[in-house]
Amino acid sequence: MRIQIINGPNINLLGKREPSIYGSVTFEDYLTGLRETYKDIEINYFQSNIEGEMIDCIQQTGFEADGIILNAGAYTHTSIALQDAIRSVTAPVIEVHISNVHSREAFRHVSMIACACRGVICGFGLDSYRLALEALKGCAGE
Repeated sequence: MRIQIINGPNINLLGKREPSIYGSVTFEDYLTGLRETYKDIEINYFQSNIEGEMIDCIQQTGFEADGIILNAGAYTHTSIALQDAIRSVTAPVIEVHISNVHSREAFRHVSMIACACRGVICGFGLDSYRLALEALKGCAGE
């Protein structure tokens, strides 16, 4: 099984950025543990602060990967282009957020990409990625 994780803007600052919301662990450290736990799954990782690069990654991996875990960051709330990219590929996409976006500012309550995703997981810290991976494992049998 091959899973592509795509992280958007500011996720590269995990461990430094607002630790009261996002925690003090870097994504790279978390990813190392995730890969150790799921040795039988190839987990590829991409991060960009640039919307177009995220779209390119979805298009490049979305026909071959068994699933995509997407944390689009703030683009979640603004990007029809990401929604179109998700709709264009065959791989199921799970939208994830580290924080519970519904307990934060009102503009974060609306996702422009959720309607194109298989599901949405938010509010479980970095464990949201593991939960998304488990969901994609379940999708593989369909």
